[in-house]
Amino acid sequence: MSDDEREEKELDLTSPEVVTKYKSAAEIVNKALQLVISECKPKAKVVDICEKGDSYIREQTGNMYKNVKKKIERGVAFPTCLSINNTVCHFSPLASDETVLEEGDLLKIDMACHIDGFIAAVAHTHLVQEGPVTGRAADVIAAANTAAEVALRLVRPGKNNKDVTDAIQKVAAAYDSKIVEGVLSHQMKQFVIDGNKVVLSASNPDTRVDDAEFEENEVYAIDIVASTGEGKPKLLDEKQTTIYKRAVDKSYHLKMKASRFIFSEINQKFPIMPFSARALEEKRARLGLVECVNHELLQPYPVLHEKPGDYVAHIKFTVLLMPNGSDRITSHPLQELQPTKTVEDPEIKAWLALGTKTKKKGGGKKKKGKKGAEAEPVESTNGATPQEQD
Repeated sequence: MSDDEREEKELDLTSPEVVTKYKSAAEIVNKALQLVISECKPKAKVVDICEKGDSYIREQTGNMYKNVKKKIERGVAFPTCLSINNTVCHFSPLASDETVLEEGDLLKIDMACHIDGFIAAVAHTHLVQEGPVTGRAADVIAAANTAAEVALRLVRPGKNNKDVTDAIQKVAAAYDSKIVEGVLSHQMKQFVIDGNKVVLSASNPDTRVDDAEFEENEVYAIDIVASTGEGKPKLLDEKQTTIYKRAVDKSYHLKMKASRFIFSEINQKFPIMPFSARALEEKRARLGLVECVNHELLQPYPVLHEKPGDYVAHIKFTVLLMPNGSDRITSHPLQELQPTKTVEDPEIKAWLALGTKTKKKGGGKKKKGKKGAEAEPVESTNGATPQEQD
């Protein structure tokens, strides 16, 4: 099939079946997130929790579309990550890792599920303690969450990606926090977790992205990471990297037997979506992955860190830009937040007051009622701002 034909056949939200697949994937990933949060207790092993999140997604997606003639790919679209305190992202350790959670740890949980390549991604921040979150930890969660709420209202047809970048940085500053550099919110398409249309979270001279306008029937994973530190995370140890994605446009004849073995296993099991090296045989993987990464056959997702003592919060949600407005399909209620800062800026307040649904003249009432009913289980709640989602 030529690229032109593929372009023509590209399935999007104009197909009700596609919307159903996105929403089914979202329902599973929201429940998986809930399960992971319930496991986040002091002394729990991080690798066990990550494995439970992935297993739940595999199990639930495995029960769907069993009896269809054409095999439908489904499962984990991004392995469960549990990044602790000043660790920013992508911590999903190997089976031999002994890291455990402690009381007071600030966790970033990141995961995604897909059905037939239609991806629902989510990230959430949770403090391992009873009672409300206070102090700077509350500030940074409120910064990420309020920025996410503003982004939800600005990522809509006719708006520009640059407007969103400016707005989320302004929100973070109101909480005396920084948006972490290098984080991109990607458009998603069938089997594409990192589409070409992106929103830059923090503008800086090193990272340039093309200007883009949002359009109806697009899907985005809005990805926001805030920090009480500088927002310039560093790679401390390449050995911590365990998540990779096959770079489909690259080829190379691998020299080492271990590399060829691992690469063939990856092509078989994980031809498109990101995966965890946990799913491969550990000794062989350690040897073989290095050559694959060195020759760019795999794209690594490095574990990045802010400075010790910095608090980092991560909120990610999937939004469908439907004809009748934006539909946020992934989220989880936050713990009660008692931030030390409040939003006084009239511009931020005005953004938060915007609706997420498009008001159309006449008709459409039946549809809207149905939409509300569907969206109910994944409604966003909001420790930082009084606005509820429409």
